[in-house]
Amino acid sequence: MTTVAEISGAVRRLPKRDLARFRKWFMEYEAAAWDRQFEQDVATGRLDKLAREALKELRAGRTTEL
Repeated sequence: MTTVAEISGAVRRLPKRDLARFRKWFMEYEAAAWDRQFEQDVATGRLDKLAREALKELRAGRTTEL
């Protein structure tokens, strides 16, 4: 099994071009993982309380436009 230390060492040894390709791949991988977790949290209701609080603040006029 590959360890984090082994992966870290391999990444450090990558030529610049391959490192750039790996970085792009990893950023896409991380974004997809985050999206899946967010969708799961929404589907299971884990964010419902936060949504209710945000809507309450919006209705009370205690928000600022971004």
